[in-house]
Order: sequence, then C-alpha cells, then structure tokens
Amino acid sequence: MQRRHLIAGGLAAAALPGFTLAQGIEKPKVTIAVGGKNLFYYLPLTIAEQLGYFKDEGLDVNIVDFAGGSRALQAVVGGSADVVSGAFEHTINMQFKGQPMRAFVLQGAAPQIVLGVNPKTMSGFKGIADLKGKKIGVTAPGSSTNVLVNFVLAKAGLKPSDVSIVGVGAANGAVAAMRAGQIDAISNLDPVITLLNRSGDLKIVTDTRKMAEAEQVFGGPMPAGCLYAPQSFLDKNPATAQALTNAIVRANKWIQKAGGGDVIKVVPESYLLGDRAVYIDGFLASKQALSPDGSFPARGAETAFKALASVDEKIAAAKLDLNAVYTNDFVRKANAKYK
Repeated sequence: MQRRHLIAGGLAAAALPGFTLAQGIEKPKVTIAVGGKNLFYYLPLTIAEQLGYFKDEGLDVNIVDFAGGSRALQAVVGGSADVVSGAFEHTINMQFKGQPMRAFVLQGAAPQIVLGVNPKTMSGFKGIADLKGKKIGVTAPGSSTNVLVNFVLAKAGLKPSDVSIVGVGAANGAVAAMRAGQIDAISNLDPVITLLNRSGDLKIVTDTRKMAEAEQVFGGPMPAGCLYAPQSFLDKNPATAQALTNAIVRANKWIQKAGGGDVIKVVPESYLLGDRAVYIDGFLASKQALSPDGSFPARGAETAFKALASVDEKIAAAKLDLNAVYTNDFVRKANAKYK
C-alpha cells in the first residue's frame, strides 16, 4: 500500500512542469549578469524571463542588470553571478587573460550597435577622421559598444587614445547626454538609437543592425549577444547550461514569429522609454540581427578575434584556441526539443 502511494506520488510529481528536468539540474538557482537589459541586444533574455521559459526548464533565474557588458563580466569574475548575458568577443578577451570562458547559446547574429554623431556639435561631420579629439558616449568603457568605436577608428587610421570615451549607459541617460551636447558621438543600441534618430538628435554613421553592413564592417559574421560562463561552470553544471540554452532558443524562435505589438505586451513598460511607436520601430530595425536558433556561425570566433586584434597588438600576437570560446552542443539539443 505504501509502495503504491509512493509510485502514485512520483507519477503526479513527474507531471508537474519542469519537475523531471529539475531533478537533473545541478544548480536550479542561477544568477545571470547583463549590461543594459532593456536593449534589443538582450531581448531573448527578457522574453525567456517574462514568458516563464526559465521556470519551464526547472530554473529559478535571478537577472542582475549593470550599466554595460564589461561590468556584467566583472560580476561573474568576482563570483556574484554565474553566467553573463553579454557580447561574444569577451570570451576571446578572457581566454587571452587566462580565464577561460565559453559562449553556449547565441542571442544576436549581428552586433546591432550603431555609431552616430551629434548634429548639434558636429554639424560639419564628413568622416570618421573628424572624431579626433571628440567625446564619444558608450554604454560602459570596455563594453562591446566601446569595441566597435575602437574598430571603426582603427579602420580610419585613428587610435583609441585619439578620442575621449564616456560611459552613458543604455537608457534615458544616453539620450539626455546626446540632446544636451555633452557628447559629440554615440555608440549604442535600440531603443536608444531609434529614439535619437527620430527626434533628429543623431546622424547615423555605422549601422550593424543590418546584417550586410555588419559583415562589411567586420569582414565576416560577427556574433553578438550570448550567454557565456566560465568553462568550470559548464563542466560542473551541464544540465543547468542545457536548461538555460533551451529557454533562450525557445525565446529566439518566439521573437522570429512576433510582431512589434506582441513584444510590447511582454516587455516591462520601462523598456519603452515613454514611446511605444519608437520601441516598435526599434524592434523592427533590430529583428533581423537577432539569432533565429541560437547557433554560433562557424567563422564567428575568427571574425571577433580579428576585430579585437586590430586594436590590440598583444591579442594580435597571441596564439588562442578559438574553438574553445564557444560550443553549439547545447544549442543542437535545444533545437531538437523546440523545433
């Protein structure tokens, strides 16, 4: 009789969403650090959270938001977070520093970063060379928005030290800095970019929301937002990493089928920056640059390495194992589950 009750109880528990998965998850409570969660760059993360996809996989996820990706990375290095939702190229930087990290599911197929100048302070702008001696706003120094600035400057024969980099965040503070003329140019993402562009406070120079332009700028596919973690975390918690991947891949696929109206019903009101129409326009501009299935392109790590090497001689001279900075193993299983 007692055995019968145990069996019945077990079957009932197994029918609960996420129960079976949770049994195999090594770390059900996971902290993810992100830099600028409101950006479309990280939209799959928000969708997975808001639609309960992490919970469906048996996870209790705590997302901590920072001013930029470099600070999110510091949280994981310092031990206050487990996983970063951030720019792919950080995995290359970290291998170079002897702290191996690996990306395991892609959110952005292109950087989605836009570099533009301030029409008020640079009305006579003719080319990148005009940025010499100017103040350029980025989400946070050292973040992917900063990397794009360095890369574009290098192609024009300028060094990072030829400009002043100012951290302005990824929300209303960035918009205010441009409108007040505190910065001469900005490297940022949507919805900030669409808001500034529509109000006439931005002249776009480089737009990596467009897949073709991103590949032209970087010379190949440039993976962007992704989940990455210390190699040791993936080694110890493969089922946890799989559950995280499943949720993001499911969110990626939801986004591909969604319209702007669908998205604004799901994301927090604060993401809209006070203008729903601008948010929808920003989503439509960025949608093509979001990953459809979470897979990393075969040449992506090489493209990212070349971008970093172009502005850092030490990285250029380093012998790195680019196959060790990402894996598609978890993504393949996730796509088999969510077709």
